[in-house]
Amino acid sequence: MRRVSTLLDGNEMFQKSYFKKHENEFLSLVENGQHPKALFIGCADSRVIPTLITNTMPGELFVLRNVGNFVAPYRPDEDFHATAAGIEYGISALEVSEIIICGHTHCGAIAALYQEMDGKAFIHTKKWLSLGNKAKAIALLSLGGEAEKTELLRLTEKLSVVSQIEHLLTYPYVKERVEQGKLHIHGWMYDIETGDIEYYDPDEHEFLSLKKTVRRPVR
Repeated sequence: MRRVSTLLDGNEMFQKSYFKKHENEFLSLVENGQHPKALFIGCADSRVIPTLITNTMPGELFVLRNVGNFVAPYRPDEDFHATAAGIEYGISALEVSEIIICGHTHCGAIAALYQEMDGKAFIHTKKWLSLGNKAKAIALLSLGGEAEKTELLRLTEKLSVVSQIEHLLTYPYVKERVEQGKLHIHGWMYDIETGDIEYYDPDEHEFLSLKKTVRRPVR
């Protein structure tokens, strides 16, 4: 495991190389503020780095990451909710025009849906993972309980992205902007073994390769 001192060494290298090379761009972001075009909702998995897989510069993506790239339905009467706050800020303050919900293969959160979990040790995680229950139920209904595990997990990962898009559309200000054509929502699936990205096509009701087709938003 990398020690903290190693991470600090990495920061020193960053300052001397990348930061120095792009210093003007960083200063511009300070002086002019951030104006990202897209809100990226991704998984906290350390193997999935939004700016790396999209080759984007600082200031281009407003990123929210959590366990499983889940979106809780709109419930303003609930207590603190970091993801909801991030969505609200991205839409209402930054006025992003695109939202990407990006799932990925070999997702630990999705795998955990099919495992027993200690309710005391993972009290918050267990409740949070309930946001993937619909995807699990549909996957089991589609493939059956005796389905091959890998196939079942890959399908659940994709269905979860679609389910989170549905949750996202329960936010009034999201739905309003989508209907006005000011906001577009995209569902992506990132393959950590190949680096490929598939996107959800709402007309075909399936995920298609970004390499072979024209990209279309969900709304």
